[in-house]
Amino acid sequence: MVCMLVALSVVVLAVCARGEEAVPPAQAGTHYPLLRATADASELSLSFLQPRFREVEAWKRQGRRQVRELLHYDPPHCAPNAEVVERVDCGAYIREKLYFNTTPDLRVPAYLLLPKGEPRRRPAIVALHDHGGFYVWGKEKVIATEGENPVLAEFKRTYYADRSWGSELAKRGYVVIAIDMFYWGERRMQFPEDPPVWRAREAMTAEDVAAFNRRSGEKTWLMGTGLFEAGISWAGVMFTDDIRTVDYLVTRPEVDPERIGCCGLSVGGFRSAHLAGLDPRIKAAVVVGWMSTYGDMLQNHLTSIGPMKIVPGLYEYMDLPDVVSMNCPGGLMIINGTQDALFPMDGVNAAFEKVAKVYAKAGVPEKFEGVLYDGPHEFNAEMQDRAYAWLDRWLKEEE
Repeated sequence: MVCMLVALSVVVLAVCARGEEAVPPAQAGTHYPLLRATADASELSLSFLQPRFREVEAWKRQGRRQVRELLHYDPPHCAPNAEVVERVDCGAYIREKLYFNTTPDLRVPAYLLLPKGEPRRRPAIVALHDHGGFYVWGKEKVIATEGENPVLAEFKRTYYADRSWGSELAKRGYVVIAIDMFYWGERRMQFPEDPPVWRAREAMTAEDVAAFNRRSGEKTWLMGTGLFEAGISWAGVMFTDDIRTVDYLVTRPEVDPERIGCCGLSVGGFRSAHLAGLDPRIKAAVVVGWMSTYGDMLQNHLTSIGPMKIVPGLYEYMDLPDVVSMNCPGGLMIINGTQDALFPMDGVNAAFEKVAKVYAKAGVPEKFEGVLYDGPHEFNAEMQDRAYAWLDRWLKEEE
């Protein structure tokens, strides 16, 4: 199992677009031809654009089954056993702090925001936080809390236009849930010899946060390798947590299970793309700052992936735009900045074109919108407002 996982992880990095010049780009390095040759053997056999696929639901069943198998992580289902440890009146909504199980071995911290008003089932959003090389906080990046550490507040100003966008959605009438992703926030990796201040986030200075983030960044490949050697993938843990967050969400009487969406920036966008593709309960999704064909990412500078974003062997069957397209016929918006240095614009445009073709073939072209902004890697106020309107369009039309 372990050897197979390591080998397959090479395959997922070995992706490239066809029909490009054979000379390796300067950034790709001298081993690019080997990676390209491996990737060229793939026919992306589970893309909906393959002529053999005609019926979208049958295609999605096959595609989802294959991607879930490639994640090499299928822990037993269990009751969430949720415990609410705090309730705070935030004016327009109540914020619950809670813990629940996503697996028998993992207990996940979360915020759940419940709009006030007439008791009824409401649309819900899974708010997915980013990577950002910023590990000390997770769910707090997208949810407003009292007495924010100034370092966290500055991070939000830089990437989120000084907004807690999950809280903004709660003000618009959505039930919102945000968890700490594995390795972030309350689930960050700590060691017995760590400085005591690293355990007290509210007291951390900018220097403390920078030191912790630096250490955490340096250990990501160690963590990723350990997971692979244990026989599972980091992506599998990450996506399973997100899917089982939906499992918990639908147990809440405040939630309409037929009107659930998801949204996220950066790795939050990557999570949003896979949650939308893998979970049929997601009826609308917004993916911000994480979309490209894998081939262009590889050619640009070998990869923009990192150990937590590898789905081992995926490119034998699908590209990233194929995966997110499994949300079809759900409403899907993808937003990227033209100055986002993580992704080459050729790859972004190619991904947009492929998703549009899938939605057109499925007969619902109006349910996909690709949006480009002249800006960097961020989820700015204008992007957020457009995302809110998109989610409203597909999740609030019954109201």
